[in-house]
Amino acid sequence: MSWLLQRAFRFSRRVKCLIQLCTDALLLSASFLMALVLKQDSLSPIFEVQNLKILLVALPISLFMFYRLGFYRALIRYMGIRALQTLATGVAFSALTLWVTARLEGVTLSVSILMIYMMLAVLASGGIRLLLRGLFYRRDPMSHRTRVVIYGAGTTGSQLVTSLKQRGEFMPVAFIDDWRGMHGTIVEGIKVYHPDRLPHVIEETHAERILLAMPSISRTRRREILASLAPFNVPIQTVPGIEDIVKGHAQLNEIRDVAVEDLLGRDPVPPRRDLLDANIQGKVVMVTGAGGSIGSELCRQILRLAPQRLILLDACEYALYGIEAELKQLAGGEGLPDRVEALLGSVQQRSRMESIMRTFGVQTLYHAAAYKHVPMVEYNVIEGVRNNVFGTLETAHAAIAAGVETFVLVSTDKAVRPTNVMGTTKRLAELICQALSSTQSWTRFCMVRFGNVLGSSGSVIPLFHRQISQGGPITVTDENITRYFMTTPEAATLVLQAGAMGKGGEVFVLDMGSPVQIAELARQMVRLSGLEVKDEANPRGDIEIMYTGLRPGEKLFEELLVGDNVSPTEHPRILGARESCWEWPRLEALLKHLWNAAERGDVETIRQLLVEAPAAYHPQGPIVDLIWQEIGHHPVKAPASPARSVLEPQPDSETEALLKAAALSLVKGSRY
Repeated sequence: MSWLLQRAFRFSRRVKCLIQLCTDALLLSASFLMALVLKQDSLSPIFEVQNLKILLVALPISLFMFYRLGFYRALIRYMGIRALQTLATGVAFSALTLWVTARLEGVTLSVSILMIYMMLAVLASGGIRLLLRGLFYRRDPMSHRTRVVIYGAGTTGSQLVTSLKQRGEFMPVAFIDDWRGMHGTIVEGIKVYHPDRLPHVIEETHAERILLAMPSISRTRRREILASLAPFNVPIQTVPGIEDIVKGHAQLNEIRDVAVEDLLGRDPVPPRRDLLDANIQGKVVMVTGAGGSIGSELCRQILRLAPQRLILLDACEYALYGIEAELKQLAGGEGLPDRVEALLGSVQQRSRMESIMRTFGVQTLYHAAAYKHVPMVEYNVIEGVRNNVFGTLETAHAAIAAGVETFVLVSTDKAVRPTNVMGTTKRLAELICQALSSTQSWTRFCMVRFGNVLGSSGSVIPLFHRQISQGGPITVTDENITRYFMTTPEAATLVLQAGAMGKGGEVFVLDMGSPVQIAELARQMVRLSGLEVKDEANPRGDIEIMYTGLRPGEKLFEELLVGDNVSPTEHPRILGARESCWEWPRLEALLKHLWNAAERGDVETIRQLLVEAPAAYHPQGPIVDLIWQEIGHHPVKAPASPARSVLEPQPDSETEALLKAAALSLVKGSRY
């Protein structure tokens, strides 16, 4: 029987239509004759010639009407309410045809006979199709399908059941829903249970997975549901969010793993369009570090805000190529003007930066270029100082010289009372912007400080995913370590809005919510993968969490503010703070000493100067710079000719140098 069904399901479309026509011919004939028998309570109508004549005339017309209504174009596997409605319409027309034919033959068919006929025809023709539909979905052995519980018995859950039955990969066995009005009801043939019954449901149905089918709920509610599901040690997956479905980025039946954003994300605050447009719409905007996590997201959002031009700058050729290609594809896909220019360059080269800003007439600059990985900067102190401190200094000077209107520094929570070089260099970058803000009035400087962004380069989230997929162990530096997290799109949106608020010299702090314990985050990710944490209490678990100890420069808790001088702003997720800083002459003197120490390779003096800076730097371990350790803690020999300091007057920019060279050639040419 199973073999015969498999052959039947593989018939060509034309053969299947012919089989349906023949089957409907038999079923309609049987329904008409049975209606006569039931009405007259006798078998004699079956053998009456006039009844057979009526049937022979009306039957072809009825089948032709079925065909015209498109009934035979519908696939049985996808048959639903719409197909049954079409069948009912066709049967009603068939009953009308029988009545007209009977009248022409001089026979009167009562209404009751026609009503019985219609009921029998709908039940027979529709029932055989529903039977075949059920056989189609059950043609594979049950052991090949994953038994799933669907959380959410609303419209999405109902549509998901239909979709899953068509795909054949999953077999829905139960619904879970929060609304008590749904409890005990049947949706798509599946019973709906209260969430408290979930342990019993999983045990009784042998469910292997939970699918969260509630795309429109808030992130806060989603996080609460996931927290309640985590103890069951069953893999949890979800359908895409309603925003992705509406925008066409995903389809309802795309089953996804639970994103970490669902565990940590907050309900977003609608952005203020006036703040987003203030520094971007109709202006030339430049982003340094455009290929990075934050830089690339800034670029995506800026492009949608209709800038006059968007200038991308990055020192990494591959990263720059990637974001340029993505933005051009984005512009084409969303019908946006292609206003993207990609330039290679280092923020440490003032002449290059000034040349770019002057050439394109940059009005707004988002400075996101920085080395941000704490241990990496600890091992490469001099490059960290050059890029984060003097790269910011060079870019800021170039912006002032080129007449840039707004300079927004993307900072970090690690700049607050830092215990590492990276955080200290970012605090020095803030101090440079604060000091330069008071020396002139044309370029408006502001700083935006926030914590970790989910999924960024160096983030623990991708690392944990990879370690879980490899069977563990998960490595966490300390059981008590905490961090602030924010989604990359939310962080970029808030940076753009904060940049429009500053009057000059402010440090804006993004509301990051509550800090997250990294060890607990690792446990949640293990549980949501359907696995168990292996520890002393559960030695038979699947994934072990290993504590490796704090890395060089790392601290247990991050902060977002130095002082208590905090004030709310017009945006609920952005706070303003005016923190203490040095005047430019005093800071300039320290930067000169820092530059000279970097040129000599004197990491010990660099550390001492960083401690003296107004950054509250408190190193908690020895110097681990790789070159410093390799050469025996002795600075390299200074170059024969003194290096030019970045604080000294710089040579002409590229543009000015070219103009001078052209003028000189003209002068020389005129002499001959």
